[in-house]
Amino acid sequence: MKASEVSPLAIGFEKTIGVHEMPLITVVLTICVVGVLLWLINRFIPMQGQIKGILNAVVVIVLVIWLLNIFGLLHYLTQFRVGNN
Repeated sequence: MKASEVSPLAIGFEKTIGVHEMPLITVVLTICVVGVLLWLINRFIPMQGQIKGILNAVVVIVLVIWLLNIFGLLHYLTQFRVGNN
């Protein structure tokens, strides 16, 4: 395959592979620690239910963005455009 036949998407993917190398056990342990900390906060710190819901949503959104970044998918999601521009 010639260099001119390689798609730009494939080139970008090859560049991002290995940028965020992290063992799977580290990812799983991080998710477990975040879950336990969130449970401890929800269980033992008195807050309104609405505030707990917002806190839980923020933690889950941050965790999903972190996972997308770790697996190298966040870069590709930022290239999508909505609208005329």
